[in-house]
Amino acid sequence: MELRYLINLEKNENGIYTVTVPALPGCITQGDTWEEAVANAQEAILGYIETLKELGKPIPLEIPVKLAKSVL
Repeated sequence: MELRYLINLEKNENGIYTVTVPALPGCITQGDTWEEAVANAQEAILGYIETLKELGKPIPLEIPVKLAKSVL
């Protein structure tokens, strides 16, 4: 079974991208570039899920999120 999770990327004032995974509380990472941040998020998600498995805890499924429209 393939699991997919929505990630939120936010670029801060220093140009660093912070990534959070809403369906996985506390799963946070960052990267100097968008590409690095996404790659780090994939690694963080895999580590998070592996830890849940080791602890015998359930693996959360993606929670549907209504996206807000951006105003230009």
